[in-house]
Amino acid sequence: MVAGHPRPADPQYFCPNMRAKLPPMGREAIAFQVRCTQILLSMMPQQTEAPVPPEKPANTALGGLAALSGNMRGALWMLAAAASFASMNGLIKGLGQEMHAFEIAFFRALFGLLLVAPFAMRGGIGMVKTKKPHLHLLRAVLGVTAMITSFYAFTQLPLAAVTAILFTKPLFMIVLAVLFLGEVVRWRRWAATLVGFIGMLVILQPWSGMGLGPAALWAVLSAFAMAGALAMVKKMTETERPATMLFWFTVAATVVSAIPAAMVWQTPTGGQLALLVLIGALGSAGQYLAVRAYRVGEATLVTPLDYFQLLFAGVIGYWAFSEMPGIWTAVGAAIIVASTFYILRREARLGRTP
Repeated sequence: MVAGHPRPADPQYFCPNMRAKLPPMGREAIAFQVRCTQILLSMMPQQTEAPVPPEKPANTALGGLAALSGNMRGALWMLAAAASFASMNGLIKGLGQEMHAFEIAFFRALFGLLLVAPFAMRGGIGMVKTKKPHLHLLRAVLGVTAMITSFYAFTQLPLAAVTAILFTKPLFMIVLAVLFLGEVVRWRRWAATLVGFIGMLVILQPWSGMGLGPAALWAVLSAFAMAGALAMVKKMTETERPATMLFWFTVAATVVSAIPAAMVWQTPTGGQLALLVLIGALGSAGQYLAVRAYRVGEATLVTPLDYFQLLFAGVIGYWAFSEMPGIWTAVGAAIIVASTFYILRREARLGRTP
């Protein structure tokens, strides 16, 4: 994630393959994440590498990867991103047995701030100047709420179940876009959204004593808060630059998360601190890999591969925590994936229509 670049008016400025490929809220959210990471990477010192001898590239892993098509490389990057995020969530679940989710969220925000701070100092006053400080604070509150609630849900529920519920974020984004951003949604997208929420209910099973229980509501709240934070991103891009939004989010999120963390504080041991650093590294790696995926592949092809997080979460949950996802979790997850995938594909087709 994220310096003195003008705010673009077209998502294609962020990534050439993204134009007219995702629904409006999806384009804005992914474009913002992509550009923030690109800004951060562009500010890093560049190192000139010696050219690879022409007779040997096919014998190296990178040479073989470069020989693949853009979509194939994008698919591989997205699968690696999904594995990184699933691994991060597994570490959060494991560490959450020893540390409170409030404290884990604080360190996650703090490491993000430490990553951005050196580039903020290089960016100067232009990077930190903002016209909407109250919106930055509101976005930080929503983002921290999403982190804390998802982290807590991971510690209490099977990894696959929480991951599936979090995939309802695009459904909440559609509702919020209509209510607060004035977007027009036609009946097919409303129908698909309703089906997706039914899938979430199948996972929750509120009518059954065999359901996930009250802890699952934290995952639902997390998906809603994530959608709210991304809706704020869409609103703030009218006046704020991506680098400014990134800087103030990391600052505000660290301050906001420090308040609940202070209430349950316990000084991390050396081993716990190492895991916290690894959680931050996996999160950053996942974002970087996702950027690489969108840079070389078509968004409508690589985005659905993010659903492999469900598979990876199931494997990690079974291997590390002896979790066996129930049949209703699998059914509900399939419904959610199908509904969000339908929305993505339909909006992509409409986006290409003159």
